[in-house]
Amino acid sequence: MRAVDLIRKKRDGQELTTEEISFLVRGYSEGQIPDYQMAAWAMTVFYRGMSARETADLTMQMASSGDTIDLSSIHGIKVDKHSTGGVGDKTTIVLGPMVAAAGVPVAKMSGRGLGHTGGTIDKLEAIRGFSVELAKEQFFRQVNDIGIAVVGQSGNMTPADKKLYALRDVTATVDSIPLIASSVMSKKIAAGADAIVLDVKTGSGAFMKTLEDSIRLAKAMVEIGTQVGRQTVAVISDMDQPLGYAIGNALEIREAVDTLRGEGPADLEEVCLILASHMLILGGKASSEEEAKAILLEHLRSGEALEKLKKMVAAQGGDTTQIDNPELLPQAEIQVEVLAERSGFIESIQAEEIGIAAMVLGAGRETKDSKIDLAAGVELRKKIGDPVVAGEALAVLHFNPEHREGKGEAEQRILGAYGISETKPPKRPLVFALVTKDGVKRFL
Repeated sequence: MRAVDLIRKKRDGQELTTEEISFLVRGYSEGQIPDYQMAAWAMTVFYRGMSARETADLTMQMASSGDTIDLSSIHGIKVDKHSTGGVGDKTTIVLGPMVAAAGVPVAKMSGRGLGHTGGTIDKLEAIRGFSVELAKEQFFRQVNDIGIAVVGQSGNMTPADKKLYALRDVTATVDSIPLIASSVMSKKIAAGADAIVLDVKTGSGAFMKTLEDSIRLAKAMVEIGTQVGRQTVAVISDMDQPLGYAIGNALEIREAVDTLRGEGPADLEEVCLILASHMLILGGKASSEEEAKAILLEHLRSGEALEKLKKMVAAQGGDTTQIDNPELLPQAEIQVEVLAERSGFIESIQAEEIGIAAMVLGAGRETKDSKIDLAAGVELRKKIGDPVVAGEALAVLHFNPEHREGKGEAEQRILGAYGISETKPPKRPLVFALVTKDGVKRFL
């Protein structure tokens, strides 16, 4: 078997066999297939696509290329949640404790962020003392004891995916639905979940900017899950404006705690309830969204979900007084309001620009080696549909003196991100579609 023959075969629109895909992934991982041949193959996939079976084969080969986690010692059905990313996306920190309080174990491995703000792991590290590294046995025991643990990903999970992604990043082949889908799903499968709920973002702050592209990606990932025997559903949710009002690590922890107290933003609570409802259904604790939502609201309103977060923080060495009093979380020395230049209604917000504004203030990473300022970020004061008067605050910048040079750029990005019109825009939906193995259900 030769790589050049498989490149030619895919170039000519033919399907590769399971053995051929295995040969490519294994050969590239072990250094027997050079970058230039794998880059050529990735480009043929970019133009020719892959069948559902090919994509599932690629996923499983990448999932098995490194460490895999066996969660069988954890009681119950393990349901994982994955978001394709966005601005202000702190859903795991809210829905994880809700789902655990409802009796579905949450054994979650999350990554660090590269871009607007930190990932879930970075955000949790805003809590003093919180450890994102647990030994495997300790991880399993914590989930069995309190129902939830969130840790960093293993250093050797899906090494083939890491290597292929780095190559795609420099060969203009990132935007390939089969390659994106297999990359995401390989990590979820290696992490050992029995079932998977996907939060596929769509809009200006998402990787997929259009609804149709988001649905295509969701369908590809659900097909992979189905092919490899994992129950998988995908929710297409809005990212044409940030989720909630807080963008930045400690700021988002504070907003997540507020939400678990029943005092958070309505959009964040609603998206978390929808995603958590599907986790409860796949976890066998509810038979419908309505039943699941009622169970979750009961645990939310009673304070049990907040108590689950506190138990997880305590178990992982974190300071629970910062959960009881979020004002004790890291706070930036400087807060500056960004003022509206005209009156009207907020018609649009370019979410990605808000995210970049937070990054230049220190809340995110421009490179893998960048150091995050956990206190930095942006706090929105206005969302789409809100009235605004000239001179009123659109947002507040949070930063420390070492990032003072980013203030001007952050202000300009935020002013440019807000669209203001004379008339109030129609209310935007939070969720556009649900994708399951049975098809696509649209809510528009």
